[in-house]
Amino acid sequence: MRHGDKGSDVTELQLRLRQVNLYFGPANGRYGNQVENAVRTYQFMRGITQDEHGVYGPATRAKLESETSRP
Repeated sequence: MRHGDKGSDVTELQLRLRQVNLYFGPANGRYGNQVENAVRTYQFMRGITQDEHGVYGPATRAKLESETSRP
């Protein structure tokens, strides 16, 4: 997923990012600047380089899902 995407998968991402204290905006299903910045920060903090910065790709998703619970 990336900036501009919408839907329930984005809402789940927002809620998972809240669990790691990186996203504090609304869980509205919109992949906007706040979500993109939170994903970038998460990738930097975890040393994830396989995915494009700010894009919730397979490596980022696997790591985030491994340390959070399904909302």
